[in-house]
Amino acid sequence: MATQTTHHGIRIFTLEEGERILDHCGNNDIAIVQDEDGWWTYFVGEDGEVEGYDEPFDSLRRAQGAARAAAEIMAE
Repeated sequence: MATQTTHHGIRIFTLEEGERILDHCGNNDIAIVQDEDGWWTYFVGEDGEVEGYDEPFDSLRRAQGAARAAAEIMAE
């Protein structure tokens, strides 16, 4: 089951294996997803488009830190 936190009013979801981003996230949410390459950070736009960083992070902690930093910028 996806875990949700909120940072500066932006929702950040950490998804479990097999969970789909748009099943849990809406406009301006951030999703963290793990695969065999690492931890990916994705952003959901106003029209449901999903974009992410070019490379995964090597740990959940680093992906969460990046998501929190992005949330701070998004909240400005």
